[in-house]
Amino acid sequence: MSGERKPLPFAVTFAAGAIAGISEILTFYPLDVVKTRMQLATGKTSMGLVGSFQTIIREEGFGRLYRGLVPPLLMEAPKRATKFAANDFWGKTFKKMAGEDTMTQNLSIVTGCSAGATESFVVVPFELVKIRLQDKSSTFAGPLDVVRQIVRNNGLLGLYAGMEATLWRHVWWNGGYFGSIHQVKALMPKTESQSGELFNNFLSGSIGGFIGTAINTPFDVVKSRIQGTAKVPGVTPKYNWTYPALATIFREEGPAALYKGFVPKVLRLAPGGGVLLLVVEFASDVFRKALGPPYI
Repeated sequence: MSGERKPLPFAVTFAAGAIAGISEILTFYPLDVVKTRMQLATGKTSMGLVGSFQTIIREEGFGRLYRGLVPPLLMEAPKRATKFAANDFWGKTFKKMAGEDTMTQNLSIVTGCSAGATESFVVVPFELVKIRLQDKSSTFAGPLDVVRQIVRNNGLLGLYAGMEATLWRHVWWNGGYFGSIHQVKALMPKTESQSGELFNNFLSGSIGGFIGTAINTPFDVVKSRIQGTAKVPGVTPKYNWTYPALATIFREEGPAALYKGFVPKVLRLAPGGGVLLLVVEFASDVFRKALGPPYI
């Protein structure tokens, strides 16, 4: 493919990100349910991945592994589209500011962090509803019931509970993901075939997903704790701001607690990151061929 091809229009980048996001979540959603359950469990001991799966299926039925699926499905299209569109926007902006013609490792990290911060504003309400539905003690009838009760009890701004923690979660994941993808791709041998290019994208995306997950899991644990606890008027929540909450969990439950849910999370986001990048690149290639020159 020529390096001179014209960048795809925003609408096309948006569509490719949406297709990729929906593909990823339909494939890996049960792992997200298990991850949330493990993160919401307080104390120094918790069930492992297999034990959590077995307990949910035995006590609540197989269908519980897909409870709360609607909010992520509604979220994934704008979330993933925003992620890649923002990454494209910030990448061009930072390259121009730095006077660079090509993306460097440092620019990739800064770009990823900025894209993550942008993305977080889109996902917070959906994440909040999802967490409330995934909780074992949840008695909500469905997504709309969650929204109604939150708005009634806390107002519209109640839908943005955990905004600060979500921002940090996405900043660190995107920084690790996009930053490492750039480095991994630079180290991989060049390939002339489309299948080889797709494999490279899957492998680099999987490595990026693993690194992003390793960096951001403590922030995800805090986000789940903040969003999983309903606010009581006049009572200061135990988990409120990100970094103090990290210190509280570390002190009360030990350092391992900051990585609760890491295994199901990385099992989802490492291959999920590969699937995400693979589908984005594949969809983008299809769109390029459909649009023809100068996009090919």
